[in-house]
Amino acid sequence: MRQKELRIALVCYGGISLAVYMHGVTKELWHLARASREHISGGEPHDGTAPAYASLLRYLQDEHDLRLRVLPDILAGASAGGINAVFLAQAIHSGQSIEPLTELWLSCADVDKLLDPDARPGSRAAKFWAQPLVQYVLTRPGNAVSESVAPETRGEVREKLSRFMRSRWFEPPFSGIGFSNLLRDALSAMAAAPHEQPLLPPDHPIDLFVTATDFRGYRELLRLHSPAVVEESEHRMPIGFNARTPVEGGQPLADPLSLTFAARSTASFPGAFPPLMVSEIELLAKQRHEEWADREAFLARVMPAHLRQGNVDRVSLIDGSVLVNAPFAEAMAALPSRPAHREVDRRFVYVDPTPHRRVAPGTGDTRPVGFFSAIFGSVSAIPREQPIRDDLERMAEQSREAERLQQIVAALRPDVERAVEKLFGRTLFLDRPTPRRLKNWRAKAQQAAALEAGFAYHAYAQAKYTGIVDRLARTVFNAAPGLLLPDDSAIGQALHQELVARGLGSLTDPGGGLNQHAIAFFRAHDIGFRVRRLRLLARRLSRGWDDEPGLTEQDRDALRTVVYESLALYFDLDSAAGLGEGFEEIAGKVFEAPGALLDIVAARRDLTRIDEAVDARLAAAFEACPKPLRRRMLFAYLGFPYYDVATLPLLRNEGMTEFDPIKVDRISPDDAKSIREGGTHETLRGIEFYNFGAFFSRAYRENDYLWGRLHGADRMIDLVCSTLDQMPPEDQCRRFRREAFLAVLEEEEARLTSDPALVPRIRAEVLARFGHD
Repeated sequence: MRQKELRIALVCYGGISLAVYMHGVTKELWHLARASREHISGGEPHDGTAPAYASLLRYLQDEHDLRLRVLPDILAGASAGGINAVFLAQAIHSGQSIEPLTELWLSCADVDKLLDPDARPGSRAAKFWAQPLVQYVLTRPGNAVSESVAPETRGEVREKLSRFMRSRWFEPPFSGIGFSNLLRDALSAMAAAPHEQPLLPPDHPIDLFVTATDFRGYRELLRLHSPAVVEESEHRMPIGFNARTPVEGGQPLADPLSLTFAARSTASFPGAFPPLMVSEIELLAKQRHEEWADREAFLARVMPAHLRQGNVDRVSLIDGSVLVNAPFAEAMAALPSRPAHREVDRRFVYVDPTPHRRVAPGTGDTRPVGFFSAIFGSVSAIPREQPIRDDLERMAEQSREAERLQQIVAALRPDVERAVEKLFGRTLFLDRPTPRRLKNWRAKAQQAAALEAGFAYHAYAQAKYTGIVDRLARTVFNAAPGLLLPDDSAIGQALHQELVARGLGSLTDPGGGLNQHAIAFFRAHDIGFRVRRLRLLARRLSRGWDDEPGLTEQDRDALRTVVYESLALYFDLDSAAGLGEGFEEIAGKVFEAPGALLDIVAARRDLTRIDEAVDARLAAAFEACPKPLRRRMLFAYLGFPYYDVATLPLLRNEGMTEFDPIKVDRISPDDAKSIREGGTHETLRGIEFYNFGAFFSRAYRENDYLWGRLHGADRMIDLVCSTLDQMPPEDQCRRFRREAFLAVLEEEEARLTSDPALVPRIRAEVLARFGHD
């Protein structure tokens, strides 16, 4: 059966109180990942919408021969979206439930709970001089409460808004330490509840990124031509966590206080919350009698410039969406650490609860922009609403490049197969593959490709060489932050000089092909070449089999399994972690002993030993193949040097990353209209009061959370179905949607009681659209 991974990089926008809606969406992704884990392991999910998603996954397997696993392995967010990203990442890594975050949003994300005790008016007489202003704002004709708030919640909203307006002025009304305590309480509740297995396979990487804004900024080094290095002020401060998925559940993604720091800092909305300072998390730890165990390592990773400058305690962090409201770049940066062990459908999914923020030019309000509107828009609204076009265009170009290279390989295939057949003769495919024969055949093909490439081979060899040196330099740079370098260029230069001294000033012989020094270097360090060769086999096993009668999916899957298991052996070596304990100390001495570092890397990786293990696996797998399949795969395996010579100089990486087009999907009220048309304004209530609305009413929060789950379920089904080459029949999709929607309403009816008519009203809409049976 064809196996595929739907890998999801989730990006959550800032949205203030619409975070409640985004939580509903992320909860559906959590349920989908749970259903997928049970589907692969043979278990049976039993709560929430997971059974509905399990039915969909079984349908793909039974009717379309596709065994799909859903892996949300990159989470990024800003502001309130960052909080959702933090908690979802923790749940995915640990197998813990995300339910405590639901209670945080519904019960605690309220203006009365968030107000600092020192900011609350002591009585109705407090700020008596402000009462006329408050009364006018709340009761004047056409006021926002009367026009936009449902009659049953107007009293609650007016009362809370009155207290909010009479709280202290010219200081943030909400409590910073109170907010930190709420976040820490939710993480503690997750840890205390029963946990399941992690939602990703063991040892699979998971990355979490949230954005924060350093109010005062820090000095960053920038390399120029003249002067060589300058200092620039930088205010963006991404906070990232990277971990490998454990075998057993219950283990946190990171120190809970560090996760609290990340969630609190990214959501420090200017004017509402005080900026976060390190001292606040230290006070939190003291109040709760906890130890911030990884404080030094965390701060060294997150704010190394401040650590060097000795001013960590004076850093003030405000809302991440001030500068980066949609952190696509941070999520994209994680892709190089994403080796593919089977066919991958990579999606970037972003959650945007208010897709129509501003009126298009030439429509709507045409009045001149006023004094205060210009100031407020410049410092807040416009930066938050800047389109994500630049990020999407970069992803689109990367995807187009992947597609172009796949087309080049397809166009080269007839010529390459003729060259292989001419080189080895037709009898090759009748021989029994053995590890020794594979090694000899491979060497013969590589030599022939080098001779036939002519002058182009020099460029190819140089591309291989520089790619390896650059990757080694990045590995050393990441492992040795104590070197205090602006980038890895100095490390790369040191390694290059050492290699030139070892005879690699020239890579090729006058007669063509590599010289002996280059051959030894590539054998010891060229992981990328090995990975690209296996990737070619994996792609050939996944595409273009309609013209091959008599070959079963079982035959291809058996060989595909061997290919991906072989890839994993190389992937495990391609990081500082794969180089064993103590590598950080070795990396720190790269300028003193670059040769020793190269030798240690070569010895610890021991690629010759890995090559022998892979040859043995492939030889056995090729021998077990039916002859037509063996023939095709040997054509690809032995023809790889020809393909590589033609395509490597065109690549922007060394072939170590996922190398398939990236698809982008949005989740918003405008994209999920299976139940109700009209989008954001017809479904969400938190959009009032500049998106602060849900902080004033639990009924608002319950409404938005429920619609988040329903819209999330709608789009999860779309995502899963779109992994097929052709969408399933509409009646099948409607069946799965109906099952998921009714499961959401059934699960939430007892919890969402502020508006007793909410769930019955939406259930009636679902049944009207999808039928009663």
